[in-house]
Amino acid sequence: MAGTNRSGLITKLYKVLKQHYKPVSVNGDRPLLEQMLYACCLENAHYDKAEKTYQHLASSFFDWNEVRVSTVRELAESLKDLPNPSAVASNLKRLLQTVFEATYSFDLEPVKKQNLGVGIKRLEKMEGASQFVVGYVTQHALGGHSIPLDGGAVEILYIVGIATEAERDSGEVAGLERAIPKNKGTEFASLLHQFSADFVSNPLSPNIKTLLLAVNADAKDRLPKRGQKKDVTMKPPELPPPMPVKATAKGAKAEKVAHDKHGKDHKLAGKTVPKKEEAKDAKRPAGKAPIADVSKKHPAKKEAAKPVAKAGKSAHATHGRPAAPAARKAATKHLAKRKPR
Repeated sequence: MAGTNRSGLITKLYKVLKQHYKPVSVNGDRPLLEQMLYACCLENAHYDKAEKTYQHLASSFFDWNEVRVSTVRELAESLKDLPNPSAVASNLKRLLQTVFEATYSFDLEPVKKQNLGVGIKRLEKMEGASQFVVGYVTQHALGGHSIPLDGGAVEILYIVGIATEAERDSGEVAGLERAIPKNKGTEFASLLHQFSADFVSNPLSPNIKTLLLAVNADAKDRLPKRGQKKDVTMKPPELPPPMPVKATAKGAKAEKVAHDKHGKDHKLAGKTVPKKEEAKDAKRPAGKAPIADVSKKHPAKKEAAKPVAKAGKSAHATHGRPAAPAARKAATKHLAKRKPR
């Protein structure tokens, strides 16, 4: 897309928005952290609902620490007027947790004293801070020039031909800050956000279609169609996938490979094939089972067949009994030769 064509479409969009919407003033006196929390509620939502929800959130909980430790379900009940309460609740919790872990408090005012570029990079690294939240805080709290874009605004810019498909996927649209001067940035952002909130609430509305075609008459092919409604609201962060269960060796037999002298592989479950047994199996005629080794099954009989060490010529030696010591036999023979008294 040529730069002049994009710049002309942005100018045309600004003109159409001023004919149908009026800028909304926001509270710029909130501390930086509260500006970020309010921006989380404002993303893809109307101004009045976002303000009402934020006030209800601040009054329903004791402090921001109670919001941090609450569950997503509990917070979502307080954010039910927003387009995606679960996603907003998750972003609020993650944002507060990131700030608390970094400062052990809920204060981000020192960021205002830093250089604008350094402050923006610090905000971008915070979990729960979307591109819309960073852009909103940059414009209303840090004094920078930025056009905050939520999912609905990016989709509108894609339909009218300002954003490419790649920019639609990334959520970043180049050229807005150059086409819209800084002194008009707040007004343009407010008008575009109101159009975005209407688009998110009902993308098939005839009024939405009329405004889109007023900006670019060639946008008919990109208009949302019934049955193809695209969810442009932010989605809750996905949980990490469960860890895979490691397979245990129980109930499974490992195969071992034994190599014979000819280099052949023999696979058996749990044991290798001895080479001597291979030779016996090769010589055995086909159809005959191998002869069982009795000595292995009955080790006691094998030990009984072993010859006993000879100690004299005792008849007990033939029965496997140990012979009497030689010194004892010699003493018995000497007593037998003694004469009676």
